[in-house]
Amino acid sequence: MKRKTLIALVLLIVALVWIGAQHPTLAAPVLQLTPFPTPTPGPDGRILYKVQPGDSLLRISLIAGVPLDELRGLNNLTGDNIVVGQELLLGLGGPSEVTPTPGPSPTPTELVPTPTPLPGSGIICVLLYDDLNGDAIRQEEEPSVSGGAISVSNRSGAFSESIETTAGTEPHCFTDLDEGEYTITVAIPDSFNPTTATSYVLDLRTGDETYLGFGAQRDSQSEAQASTPEGRSRSPLLGILGGLALLAGLGLALFGTRLLKGR
Repeated sequence: MKRKTLIALVLLIVALVWIGAQHPTLAAPVLQLTPFPTPTPGPDGRILYKVQPGDSLLRISLIAGVPLDELRGLNNLTGDNIVVGQELLLGLGGPSEVTPTPGPSPTPTELVPTPTPLPGSGIICVLLYDDLNGDAIRQEEEPSVSGGAISVSNRSGAFSESIETTAGTEPHCFTDLDEGEYTITVAIPDSFNPTTATSYVLDLRTGDETYLGFGAQRDSQSEAQASTPEGRSRSPLLGILGGLALLAGLGLALFGTRLLKGR
C-alpha cells in the first residue's frame, strides 16, 4: 500500500511540472519596480521626489535614506498612502549648480567720499515762527518772530546757550553738540501768544540733525494796533496843532477888540 501511494505522489509531481512547462503564463509574475531617479535640490534648496508606479512610502524612505517618521513629518502625512505623481519633500540641500553667463564688464566709477558728522556730535536747529493762521504748523510763508529768545541746554549742564530771535525764515542751528538729553525753550515776545508748547526735551544721538518749530501768534490788540493806518497814528499830533491854532485865533480876536476900543 505504501509503495502504491509513493508511486502516485511521484506521478502527481511529474504531472504538475509538465503542466507548468506547457503553460508558463500561469506562473506568478515577477514584480517590476521602476528605476528610482536621483532627486536633486531645486533653486530654492528643496529636494523633491515624484512618486513613480510601484513606489511605496517605505521603499522611498529606504532608498532615499530618510527615516519614515521624518518623511511623514516633512510632507504632513498621517499614514503611508501616496499616489503616483505626488511630489514628496525629502529634505533641504544646497541650490542646484547654475553656471553663470558672463556679461559685460562693469565700468568702474569714481567713489566720492560721503561727509560724516563728527563722532559723538549732533545738530539742533530751532525756529520761532509767526503762526499766522494759528494751526500750530509752520507754513513756508510764515516768517520767524523777532524779539524772542531761544535757549538750549543739556542735562549735564556742560552746554547752555541762548540767542535772540530775528526776522527771517531760516532757523538758528546749534552745531557740534555732544550726545545727551537737551532741553529747548523759547521766550515769546509780549505782543504774541504761543500756539505750541514753549519747551521740548530732546534725546540727541550721534549724527542726529533735528529741526524744531515753535509757533506764536500776534494777540488781537497788538494786531489791531499794527493794522491802524499811519495817518491815524499821527492824529493826536494833528489835534494838538489844531488846538494851538484855535488859541492863536482867539488871541488875535481879543487883540483886535482892544484896538477898536482904544480908538
